[in-house]
Amino acid sequence: MKIYNFKDLSKQELKELCSRSIADDNLVKSRTEEIINNVKSNGDNALLSYAQQFDNIALSSLFIGKEELAELAKQIPAEVKAAIDTAYQNIHTFHTSQLKTEDKIETMPGVTCWREARAIERVGLYIPGGTAVLPSTFLMLGIPAKIAGCKEIVVCSPPQSDGKVNCYIAYVATLLNIERVYLVGGAQAVAAMAYGTETVPQVYKIFGPGNRYVTEAKKQVQNSVAIDMPAGPSEVLVLADETANPSYVAADLLAQAEHGTDSQSILVVTSNKTATEVISEVEKQLTELPRRDIAAAAIANSYVMVVDDVHQGMEFSNLYAPEHLILATEKYEELIPLITNAGSVFLGNLTPESAGDYASGTNHTLPTSAFAKAYSGVSVDTFIKKITFQHLSSNGLKNIGKTVEVLAEAEGLQAHKNAVTIRLQD
Repeated sequence: MKIYNFKDLSKQELKELCSRSIADDNLVKSRTEEIINNVKSNGDNALLSYAQQFDNIALSSLFIGKEELAELAKQIPAEVKAAIDTAYQNIHTFHTSQLKTEDKIETMPGVTCWREARAIERVGLYIPGGTAVLPSTFLMLGIPAKIAGCKEIVVCSPPQSDGKVNCYIAYVATLLNIERVYLVGGAQAVAAMAYGTETVPQVYKIFGPGNRYVTEAKKQVQNSVAIDMPAGPSEVLVLADETANPSYVAADLLAQAEHGTDSQSILVVTSNKTATEVISEVEKQLTELPRRDIAAAAIANSYVMVVDDVHQGMEFSNLYAPEHLILATEKYEELIPLITNAGSVFLGNLTPESAGDYASGTNHTLPTSAFAKAYSGVSVDTFIKKITFQHLSSNGLKNIGKTVEVLAEAEGLQAHKNAVTIRLQD
């Protein structure tokens, strides 16, 4: 990991370090556009062809139904089943607390305004299944969708080598009472949910993380369908001071690095000594990981930033806007008010990002690529829309009428004024 010193860098150099651009981005864009157009034109045939091309499987069906999912779910080991059940309960508890009923507000006598939530009726969930199968993502997307009350939940996940989904995905599907899991991955899954095919229903909003092709596909279909957020490769920023445990910090960096070769694990430290200790631990722990080749490539894509103190560290963190921010310091409480840009924050030396990834209850579908500057992570709110209501009594119309008439006339919109005047005359 290359080491930089914050005070030695110009604003432009800092900006470039915080950029997540990758050399072949234009190639990804063009290939994704080609896949989307093929799915739009050829529907199921395109999906079957891509399953053969990308997943090396000749599918006889593009989905697994409820009965077969229940049979596959029976294969789940008892220990994993219990862990998923615990995660389900924690995630459900946390997200249920997000349901709020807003008060009706009388903005002036006789003028009442309020908002009510309505679930997005048909949503699409993308559950990755490439280098790692992620039942945790299924929980993180499916639970808030159910709590919100979405009527139809379309789930897409790449087929395994046997043309099925694994027992973990199947078990989560049974917990969520999902009717079908569509065996479609990559950009083609996003295209199928955005435009619909003979088999895959068209949805109103698409959710879920994925590789660069999935991310690019979500960006390209936004003229036709809503998405949860723009997102790219996963990332973590660990801010560590002299109170941090180097072995813990190294483990956190590697936990993020094993997601994919294009992941980033950024270390921000208050001393070169801490940086050296953490790097040594990273090298030591890396050799023991089954996915060490992937993690090593991601670590090579990452770096260390040395800062004068944790407050300067927060300045850099807000500029980087990490998906995951770990405050590996005993001073974390004084730093909380300084955080302006982060997807999810993990406080203190005993709070690994893995807890939020799986089972603490918070959602792990988060903004990456600096989109934490403007986007929130997935929540129940992401699956609903708010509709405003208003009611005017006769007294309310009298109180607000003149204001509306004057403003409408000032804008030259006579019909707007007349809509009030005709009522006042009555």
